[in-house]
Order: sequence, then C-alpha cells, then structure tokens
Amino acid sequence: MKDAEIKKAVREGYAARVKSRGSCCSPVKSCCGGGSTTRSISKAIGYTEAEMDSVPDGANLGLGCGNPIALASLAGGETVLDLGSGAGFDCFLAANKVGKKGKVIGVDMTPEMLEKARENAEKGGYRNVEFQLGEIENLPVADNSVDVIISNCVINLSPNKRAVFGEALRVLKPGGRLMVSDIVLLKELPDFIRNSVAAYVGCISGALMKKEYLDTIAEAGFKQVQVLDETIFPIDGMVNDPTAQAVIKKLKMSAGEIKDTVNSVASIKVRGIKPK
Repeated sequence: MKDAEIKKAVREGYAARVKSRGSCCSPVKSCCGGGSTTRSISKAIGYTEAEMDSVPDGANLGLGCGNPIALASLAGGETVLDLGSGAGFDCFLAANKVGKKGKVIGVDMTPEMLEKARENAEKGGYRNVEFQLGEIENLPVADNSVDVIISNCVINLSPNKRAVFGEALRVLKPGGRLMVSDIVLLKELPDFIRNSVAAYVGCISGALMKKEYLDTIAEAGFKQVQVLDETIFPIDGMVNDPTAQAVIKKLKMSAGEIKDTVNSVASIKVRGIKPK
C-alpha cells in the first residue's frame, strides 16, 4: 500500500468514527452500543472512573489501547504534546495535571476530530489546551518546545514511524519524555492481513514487530527506552469489536486465523528520554 492510500483510509476511517463514536483498537466491546460501553472500554485499558468523569462528554470515544497519562508523571507547568489527539480525551486529562500554568497541544490530521476536540475544549472551559491540524510525521510544533509527548494507539497507523519518532525527538526539550501506548506484533502477520487497508485502519496491519518498534525509537535518538507494561489482546476483543469484525469478514478469516492473529498482537506502554 502506498503512504497516501494509507493516510486517506485512516483519515476517512476516523472521520466516520467521530460521527458514530465507534471503537478502533480497544481489546473489548465497541463503544457503538452507548456511553456505558465506552466507559467499560476505557476502564479495561487503564482509565479510572474519576478520570472519565473529569472530561467533557463526548471527549472519550473509546479509541485507545492504554492510558499514557497514568505513567507520564506529568507536573504542573509542563507543556504536553499529544500525537493523534482525536476528540481530546488524553489532552484534557493532561491539562488537569499540568494546570493553568501548563499547556497541552493536540495534533490530529482528521478535521472532523479537530472540530469535535475544539468543541469539547470550549464546552469544558479549557484555556490551556489547543488543537492543531497536522500529521505526526511533520509536526506543526517548534524545536525543543515540549516537556512531554504522549500518544495512544496512533503511531501504529503511520506508514513512516521512523519520521514520527524523529519529529518527537526534535520538538522535545533536552531531557523531555516520550510516553506512548501502542500496538505491536509479537510475531509476523500473514500477507493477506498485512496488505489489507481495512486491517490497517483497524490498528492491525500497520503495527511493527515489538523489537523493531523499540529499535526505531532508540534509533531516532531516544535513551532509556523501556516497556513499562504489556498486554496481549484477548480473543473476545476480536469477536466483539466491529472494526475487527469488518476486517474478518472482508478477509474471510477462519477461526484458526483469527486466533493466530490475536495471539500475535500486544498493547504496550513505552517510555523514552531525549538526551540532555
């Protein structure tokens, strides 16, 4: 697949999700069934009830695969950048941590997501959060200007992850921190999944092998690259998630192929430090 084709598919897929509030990578049921299921997704991947209650209604679309805020150790006054900020869920949680003297920047390439995020920011009265249209491979952010970068199940969607981590290093201040929740592979996927646009939008075929993912972060220049948490996707996630179901149906996957694919996919939380 060409990069332009992938980005177009991802942009269209996420534009549709912000309208339907559908799930992406989450390893439990989709949020299409209503707000209570969105909360169950978020709770399953590490968000607390208090965190979910603290953000504007509509900010949490249940699209993540972890909670990068939980391990980011955010402090008052820090500047935080969210790669692929969606409807603003993690940005608002970060804003609550850094306070009025801090700042949060969300970058997303989907105009519909940005519109929703800005609407949520206005609704929640957030004055320390801004949302920018842009691609995470070419960030609209100044050099050495950010204390912490977070991202939640987004970098796996990029066709050029090396560029993403290079950009992350560029915009971080010396000593700045990268805290990412993402999807990786524990073994190679079959070609019929690798070559599927539907599987790419579903956070499957775009994922790298775990070692390659970590090596890419280190090769970009990050130090102390460490996996802080790792979770295998359960089989019921593939059964219940409509995005995964669409992939299964389109690719005509057998029960054995589904099980093998699920056992190949993991969600990890990774930290890296920009050298001082």
